[in-house]
Amino acid sequence: MRFWSGLAIFEDRLAAIGAGAALMIIMLVSVAGVLGRYVLQMDLIPGAYNLIERVIFPLMVFWALPAAHREFLFPRLEMVVEGMRPAMGRAVSLVVLAVEIAVYGIVLWFVTKFLIQSYATSRTMQVGTDFWLLWPILTVIPFAFGLMVLEMLRQFWVDARRLAGGHDA
Repeated sequence: MRFWSGLAIFEDRLAAIGAGAALMIIMLVSVAGVLGRYVLQMDLIPGAYNLIERVIFPLMVFWALPAAHREFLFPRLEMVVEGMRPAMGRAVSLVVLAVEIAVYGIVLWFVTKFLIQSYATSRTMQVGTDFWLLWPILTVIPFAFGLMVLEMLRQFWVDARRLAGGHDA
């Protein structure tokens, strides 16, 4: 139990601090870009749009993703399951969760494979007039999906025990 509560705290802080800081940086870069363009008649941050689009925004999304999934902010089938008998609803939820684990596991596999290839080939992306290595940004993506799959496996275990024994685990 201690591991799962610690993981929940870590995900919350990752979302609050990491995604919050990324959102703040997006706002500051946008304000600096508008200020420079319309007031000073110059580009204060060359490639600001690319910086936001290819670096900061993905970091913000993938840092917040595990906490959003854990807090049930993703679409769920509660409306369909509510109309069923409790045991049948739990069984359907378990099947849906198993499919979800499989889908996210496949995504995790391919994203990790892409990350390894990007590292091995020193893949770059263009930000403004410079080229940046892609793998430091990509590292966040399999990490986020890994946290999500870990949480889904925990939820599957809890739901399977609840279905088998009829009690809350």
